[in-house]
This record gives sequence, structure tokens and C-alpha cells, in this order.
Amino acid sequence: MTKGSDLLVRALESEGVEYIFAIPGEENLDVLNSLRGSKIKLVITRHEQAAGFMAATYGRLTGRAGVCMTTLGPGALNLTTSAAYAHLGAMPMVMITGQKAIRSSRQAKFQIVDIVATMRPLTKMATQIISAQSIPTLVRDAFRVAQQERPGPVHLELPEDVASDEAAAEIIHPHVVELPVAPDVAIDRAAAMIASAERPLVMLGAGASRPQLAEPLSRFVRRLGIPFFNTQMGKGAVNAGSNLYMGTAALSERDWIHEAVDKADLIISIGHDTIEKPPFIMNEKGPRVVHVGATPATVEQVYFPEAEIIGDVGASLAALAGRLEGKLPNAGALLGLREKILAKLAEGSTEDRFPLTPQRIVHDVREAVPPDGIVTLDNGMYKIWFARNYRTSVANTLLLDNALATMGAGLPSAIAAALIHPERKILAVCGDGGFMMNSQELETAVRLGVHIVVLILEDHAYGMIRWKQEADHFADFGLEFGNPEFVAYAKSYGATGSRVASTADFLPTLKAALDGKGVHLVVVPIDYSENMRVLVKELPKH
Repeated sequence: MTKGSDLLVRALESEGVEYIFAIPGEENLDVLNSLRGSKIKLVITRHEQAAGFMAATYGRLTGRAGVCMTTLGPGALNLTTSAAYAHLGAMPMVMITGQKAIRSSRQAKFQIVDIVATMRPLTKMATQIISAQSIPTLVRDAFRVAQQERPGPVHLELPEDVASDEAAAEIIHPHVVELPVAPDVAIDRAAAMIASAERPLVMLGAGASRPQLAEPLSRFVRRLGIPFFNTQMGKGAVNAGSNLYMGTAALSERDWIHEAVDKADLIISIGHDTIEKPPFIMNEKGPRVVHVGATPATVEQVYFPEAEIIGDVGASLAALAGRLEGKLPNAGALLGLREKILAKLAEGSTEDRFPLTPQRIVHDVREAVPPDGIVTLDNGMYKIWFARNYRTSVANTLLLDNALATMGAGLPSAIAAALIHPERKILAVCGDGGFMMNSQELETAVRLGVHIVVLILEDHAYGMIRWKQEADHFADFGLEFGNPEFVAYAKSYGATGSRVASTADFLPTLKAALDGKGVHLVVVPIDYSENMRVLVKELPKH
């Protein structure tokens, strides 16, 4: 006989859990005590939302479900944004929340909210554990559901009396589950469409960025020689230093990459997930689309593929390449556009004006961060510029959110990345608005001893909404704020702070921070006038 909380911890160990990101409460005390003798590392955060972002990022980078834990009521409700972040972003995560005893009501309804019902629309599965003996089964099922395609969050609620109950149950260990292989008829149909295309183009979507797909995707692109572009969340799925890379669809239309999209007569769409803002607007006069994914396409007004290959994506691409390699005389038909597209994106990237332009900031960040360094973006206007201009040469090294697109995730994501890859350089890029939403996690980073750099782009406003306000001809109103003195703020947490005073000062300051140890915060003012000049005035005219 053993306690339910001991069974929980043993089941989590069996799943290979390394970290639990948490703010425990009194309803979790049995679990907390069971963790004392476990090899699982408990990472205490300063807000439950940040714990969820860290767990989701762990899942995104590893393909294995990250785990977070909170108490009941207010603590559990603070996970809802993180749950939606993982649900829309297809990041495997298991959330464990506490609850009052279910066999007694000594505190009546104090702090009790129906968290299971709250979580159901935000998760793949939400369940209350009502028997200690069922814990191993439910934990195994939670990880299975969270990690299978399409990945996402799962919620388990563990009442305190169930956690303290004694029970006898065997741990159910994970087993390998392979995705089914797409039928030959589907692959043959798609191969015939691709072979007859005069101007084919490959698009890599969010579902192409799964960790296990980096090599199969790279081999597919190399074998066929068809140029490719990516959605924002598909960025970095394939070596973008390749001479087949055409760009990123950071906007839905009229960007430079859309010259290639408009001229294509067929798009091989790999892993596109319509939770992303549309990378292009499909219409009947546009290119035909072949959808390749682990799950069927979600048909939308802007996305209605003509053929689908559904199953293990790596195996499907290998089979497709086997049928087509060396048989596509028109494979590179659109490559003539590549030089112009990339040259237009590079314009302004070395401009010396101060405050710095977004293009210059992206250029210098790329210079400072090594190829395998990981950049985690919060959400703000700069995300569009990084999506368009930042080149990646190692898979999953630019983490951005184009699904829920929530602010506040950049710093927690960087902390999780640093725990997973302590040998790499990790940079969080945050606007001053998004940074302050979870800035308290600087203390978490310092306490954990991770080495990260936080780059704050300061404009004293909610910059993306301010851009939309101007673009839609509204008056400039209601979106400005003040900031703390960020260098002193960093110092108060035991971090190192630097403020960039000139354009020439930015790159050496950033390099010094990345080469240093511990937590560094670098503040640079940004000039967002380029938003209107390029994205509103220039692009619609080309």
C-alpha cells in the first residue's frame, strides 16, 4: 500500500518527467512531500501562468509533455492562458491542479471553482481523479493524449483526500506508438499533381516544426529541389540557410514572399495548421494545394486543399521523394525570385539611425546569436520583423507564437529553453509591455542559475496595437505607458542590466551579455516608424 501522491510521482517518473513547474498550495502538500525523494526537479515560479508557459515550451522543444502544477481556484485559473497557449500552439503539456477533499466539505465552497469544466474547452482532456488506485492509469492516458498528434494540453485535478489515500496499483509504463502510414493511392495522387506542376512551391507550417521532423523535412527539400517558404510557426523547420529558402509569410498577403506564392501553380503544404494567421489567402484562381500532415486538413474559407496525404509525415515525405526525385524538370522554376525577395527583406538592416529600426535589431541579433542559439519571442510588433527577417540554420531555434499570440510568454519560454539546453545561448526578445507581464520570473531565472539574456525593445507603448490604430486612421490615443528604470530593476533581482545608448553600441553590448554568465537584461529603444513606411505604404504598392 502507498499514498496516492506517491503513485502520482512514480507514474510521472515512469513518463520520464524531468521538471515540474509549479506554485503549490495546501491542496498539493501530499504531492509536494512525495516529490522530496524524487529525481524530478521542482521548479517554483512566481506566477502560475509562467509555470504553464515553461511546461508548454518544454513540450514544444522536446516533443514530451511538460508538467506544471498549481493549487485549486485562483491558482488553477491562472493556468487558463497557458492552457490555451499550448492548445492552439499544439504543445504537449500535463497540468496538475489541486482541489479540496471530495468526500467532505469542512470548508464548504471556499475557493472551489469547477476547474475541470473550465479546462475542457482549453485542453484535449480534463479529468478529476476520484480514486487513488486509478492514478497510474490516468497519468499514462494523460501523457498519451497530450503527446499524440495533434499534441496539446491535458488537465488532471487531484483532490487532497485522494492524494492522501492509500492504494495498491501497478505503474503503467509508456510504449512506443507509431503513426499510421499514408496509403499509396494518396501518395500517388499527390505525386502526379506535383510532377505535372510548372511552378511548384513548398510551404512548411506549424505542424512541420515537431522536433522529430527536422531531418525528414530537410532530406525531402534537398531530394526534390523545390524552393520553400514557411509560416511564422513553421520557421526553422528546415535549414533556412539553404539556397532553396524563399522567406517567411509573416503577413497574409502583399509581402515580398507572396510574389512567389502568386506565381506558384501548386503548393505542397506540409504541416499547415489553420490556428495560425493565414500565410496566404487561398482562392479558386490561385495555386492548387496538396496538404501533408499527421492529421487531416481543417477546411476553412482561406484553406481548402485539393489533395491530402495523412499519416506519419516523415514516412510520407520519404515515399513522395522516392517517387519524384530526379523527375521534376520544373522543380526550381520559382528560384529566380529568391534573390529579389531576400534582398528586399534585407533593406535597412544596417541603417545607423537611433533609436534602432526593427530591421537593424534583427540583423544585429542574428550576428550575435550563434547558429544553435535559441531566440524566444514574446508578442509584439517586432514579431513580424523577426518572422520576416531572422534567418535560422538549426531547427527550432526561433520560438514564436502565431496561434494564441499572447503576451508574457517570452521570458518563461527562455527559462525553459535554458533548462533543456544549458549549453546553448538563449535570448528572450520582449517588448516593454509584454516583459512587464511576467517580469517577476527574473527572480526564477536568477534562482535557478540559468544563463539567459532578455532583450527589451522599449517604445513605452503597446506598439502593435498602436500601429493598427495608425494604419486604420484612428487618433493616437490610449496605448502609452511608463516603465521602471530597467537596469536598476534587473539589479534588484540580482541580474545584470545594460542600456544601449547608440546604434554602434548595440551589437557589442548584446554579444557581451550572451558571452557572460547568469541573467542579463539589455534595453534598447526601438523606432517603429518603419511599420508604416514598409508594411502599410511600401508593400501594397509593389
